[in-house]
Amino acid sequence: MSNKKIAIIGGGNLGKAIAQGLLKSGFSTPADLTVTKRHLASLSDLQSLGVQTISDNEAAIRGAEVIVVALKPYNVKEVLTQVKAAFDPSRHILISVITGVTIDDLEQIAGAGMPVVRAMPNTAIAIQESMTCICHKNVSQQQEAYVTEMFNQLGVAVSIDEKLMEAATVLGACGIAYALRFIRASIQGGIEIGFDARTANLIAAQTVKGAAQLLIKENRHPEEEIDKVTTPKGCTIAGLNEMEHQGFSSSLIKGITVSYNKIAKD
Repeated sequence: MSNKKIAIIGGGNLGKAIAQGLLKSGFSTPADLTVTKRHLASLSDLQSLGVQTISDNEAAIRGAEVIVVALKPYNVKEVLTQVKAAFDPSRHILISVITGVTIDDLEQIAGAGMPVVRAMPNTAIAIQESMTCICHKNVSQQQEAYVTEMFNQLGVAVSIDEKLMEAATVLGACGIAYALRFIRASIQGGIEIGFDARTANLIAAQTVKGAAQLLIKENRHPEEEIDKVTTPKGCTIAGLNEMEHQGFSSSLIKGITVSYNKIAKD
């Protein structure tokens, strides 16, 4: 369990998901958490658990050691500039989960020398299954270990170079949509071959979950597992080959690179 006081600045969907995940995992107690939002009514579920919810960002920052910024990209500079005087590099660590806001941007707002972490989770953080990529500046080994442990409570965390953060956004965050589109297509195919929609949904989703767990838990390459189910003249290899003839892998790779080029240029 963490004994640090954590302030989450921005109690929208992502900010709430982080708070809920930290509570469910036991990493934080309600007394450790403060969540801010302009309108507090939507935070009533957190309030009922004992989490402090306030509208005063500066008060939240002054009462915390760890500051998680989960604001919208368009208002992060305005909001943080207003509370700049509350930041203290000697006792604070600033963690941003905001797309497109760089470490240098954050340090410029919060002040030189501020320990800064940039984190890119995905929407599976809502069920503590996020893939979160993190990079940092001015952070001690102890602080880095703390942040990694914190995001490991919300899924799996990995440290990367900041230059790869846009790529991480595409592969890890946009990747949720890619995976869901594959599942959706599998459901449609399942219906065509005889299943009702609900059963097809369950079979397709659980099959993808199982496939992913084979790679993660057994530390295997996908082709190792594919080889186990592709028998000579079998139905699996016939289906795979037809998918490849139709451009399955190449279309997925192209989609990833197009998404990356879009985010890199914008």
